[in-house]
Amino acid sequence: MNIVIENGRVIDPKNGVDRSNASLYIAAGKIAGLGQAPAGFVADKVIDAAGCVVCPGLIDLGARLNSIEAELAAAVAGGVTSVVVPPDADPPLDEPELADRLVHRGEEIGKARVLPLGALTLGLKGERLAELAGLKKAGCVAFSQANKPVIDTEALLRAMEYAATFDFAVWLQPQDYWLSRNGIAHEGEVASRLGLAGIPVAAETIAIATIVQLVRDTGCRVHLTRISSAAGMALIQRAQHDGLPVTCDVGVHHLLLTENDIGFFNPHARFCPPLRAQNDRLALSTAAVSGLAAICSDHTPVGADDKLLPFGEAKPGATGLEVLLPLTLKWAETAKVALSDAVARITCGPAGILGLDSGHLALGAAADVCIFDPLATWQLMPEALKSRGKNSPWQGYMMTGQVRSTLVGGRVVFNR
Repeated sequence: MNIVIENGRVIDPKNGVDRSNASLYIAAGKIAGLGQAPAGFVADKVIDAAGCVVCPGLIDLGARLNSIEAELAAAVAGGVTSVVVPPDADPPLDEPELADRLVHRGEEIGKARVLPLGALTLGLKGERLAELAGLKKAGCVAFSQANKPVIDTEALLRAMEYAATFDFAVWLQPQDYWLSRNGIAHEGEVASRLGLAGIPVAAETIAIATIVQLVRDTGCRVHLTRISSAAGMALIQRAQHDGLPVTCDVGVHHLLLTENDIGFFNPHARFCPPLRAQNDRLALSTAAVSGLAAICSDHTPVGADDKLLPFGEAKPGATGLEVLLPLTLKWAETAKVALSDAVARITCGPAGILGLDSGHLALGAAADVCIFDPLATWQLMPEALKSRGKNSPWQGYMMTGQVRSTLVGGRVVFNR
């Protein structure tokens, strides 16, 4: 189908495009033109994007698909056209057949693209290596332990040596097992006042320092996920300054919330890693502004019963796919970031980390497109979410920025 998207503000950060009242032309699932129709182009469908932004589809670096149909529907409702899926499914993605099945199921559903992370170790137990080569062939974009630790540092060294041999990327959530195993919240005044066991910033910095040293020794490409502290981000900045192949991301909730948002034991504000202090939030924001860190939803759908428990027993995480865009826009407004730069953190930035030629609207690129109204307001009500997970610290809040349409490979997969 030939599609023309008219009258929108086209923003393509990777290619430096920010044009008002422009038309985007799509043919055979690819971007066929911008501003001027290609020769012989006849539109089968016209989408009026007046008052809207037309940008590359969002790429989410961390989204759990507890119910793949519902979560992929949530993804495209949030303008997300590609989702990176951690390996801590049930069972873990430690066999090629499991990864292959996930990719093909995603293709059958025909919503967002599914990019699985293969398990680095069998059963995510941090001991024996999984079948990395087979997982790669099955469609895994990198290898991860999700938030499961590799307690044995020698096992992590060997895994990174092996990954470096084949230029596989390893994704790790830096959190020292011994310092975090009994913790619930950020170690600070709030946790002390509420009587909650704390997780010190050192749990993150010790893990980052260890991983960075192993990167120096092995040359392994490493992406550090869900960074939560100023000290941790400083270590990553130093590693990049030294020329090490280290990248990172931050969950969008950590850009806007702090330990104070736990309030009176609000289980919706329990995250892994925990929400930290105001100076940490500001440092994470600065890293996102500079492009040091990409932004992800850290989408973790949790059943209602698991959030009705006391804070210390409630499962950590929040729904994120459908609020990634408005929360990123809220962060951009707070941090005084240009809209194009904010869009970059959730499109071409993540694509660069993945090493994929996506997240842009150049001629010939796959027509993964998000059309959103940056001024539309809506109230986040749990029953209106497509995700099975209704858990969010933003329940009842007014959001600004709403997706109107989402296209994947030139197909309209969501239309409000």
